[in-house]
Amino acid sequence: MFGINGSEFLVLLIIGVIVIGPSRLPEYTRKLTNLVKELRRMASGAREQIKEEVGIDIDDVDWKKYDPRQYDPRRIIKEALLDDDTKPVSDGAPVAAAAMDMAPKAPERVLERLSIGEKPPFDSEAT
Repeated sequence: MFGINGSEFLVLLIIGVIVIGPSRLPEYTRKLTNLVKELRRMASGAREQIKEEVGIDIDDVDWKKYDPRQYDPRRIIKEALLDDDTKPVSDGAPVAAAAMDMAPKAPERVLERLSIGEKPPFDSEAT
């Protein structure tokens, strides 16, 4: 808790009792008790409000899968690079290679070479 171990907490507690004094100690103890009760009430009220607005039970949510510490960018990139591209995305999706074979092929363009000394065509409107 706040990087304080047991012996440090005990020393702070003794210093607090000395500073507050025995006459005001019961009053401050009641205030602390009421503060803790109010914080618990507010936390449970916030939980109930979230349940009402979201409509799901927060206790049923698997929070581990939303933990950002589990996502290692190096692992994600490695898996993406080593992943087999030929497997379908879903059950009904075609395999990428099969889809490429079935796609209509573009007509091949015939490129003509310029003879030596011939200037290439120039389009004045091109940028």
